[in-house]
Amino acid sequence: MSNVVHKLTNHEIQQLMSKINCDTGNLPQGMKAKAKYKNTSISIYNSNKVMFQGKEATTVAAQLLPNHANTQATPKKSTKQAMINYNQFQCIGSDEAGSGDYFGPLTVCAAYVSKKHVQVLKELGVDDSKKLTDKKIVELAEQIVTFLPHSLLTMHNTKYNDRQLAGWSQVKMKAVLHNEAIKNVVNKIDTTELDYIVIDQFAERGVYTRYALTELPHSDKTKFETKGESKSIAIAAASIISRYAFVKCMDQISAETLREIPKGASNKVDLAAAKIIEQKGISYLDSISKKHFANRKKALALVDKKHRS
Repeated sequence: MSNVVHKLTNHEIQQLMSKINCDTGNLPQGMKAKAKYKNTSISIYNSNKVMFQGKEATTVAAQLLPNHANTQATPKKSTKQAMINYNQFQCIGSDEAGSGDYFGPLTVCAAYVSKKHVQVLKELGVDDSKKLTDKKIVELAEQIVTFLPHSLLTMHNTKYNDRQLAGWSQVKMKAVLHNEAIKNVVNKIDTTELDYIVIDQFAERGVYTRYALTELPHSDKTKFETKGESKSIAIAAASIISRYAFVKCMDQISAETLREIPKGASNKVDLAAAKIIEQKGISYLDSISKKHFANRKKALALVDKKHRS
């Protein structure tokens, strides 16, 4: 099975949809329409990117989009040779978001990327999520969740704070969530085709194994990589999905408080937390934040200073 992706103009999208019988109902977020044409699946996204999937994907794409027949990007050869080029293999990648942010939950995603999807993800623009804007992350995530087997887990702040009070370190929380997400994906795929499980390293293997509570699935295939998003597109995809979930939760907090909620743990975060204490009280603040961060004490001090002045 081959995959072809093209970026079209609005006019080209309309022309394409007029040529095929499109389904526009009950679609995943991020998708504008889908269709079956000559045994080829066609997915049209809100970003105006179109993906053709099937044995005749290249032929069908060339037939329906003659002006794009010769515009397929060719993979660039890397000048750096990693010990393992994960993008040549079938991999589960896992990553998390929110661990360094006072506000918002901890989100973890594991995603399976087969060799046939590597080039598709590259053409869609999947990259290190730290290089992408929130808007781009949302756009990409809503596309890739439609075809990548994945598991997304969210530890909301109330549960996070309970676990932290019970003595769990953040590393233990992440290890448990990563391992659970990976197990969920393993159960969704044919593991005879799985080459590697690649985890964006936040702890040494021994520490991860000790904290994970359950055995690592396919431990012999599991690798830990620092700066994993640049080494494995499976990790990059997982990072985008986990960041997407975090961004959506932050948007919900902004809607509830009617104010912009800053990410990270800077002085701006202290000020926002202080305003939320005055607006909704400390209990509400604790329900949307990680209590053990120093920002909480700083926000309380700001409120106290204001009341004393």
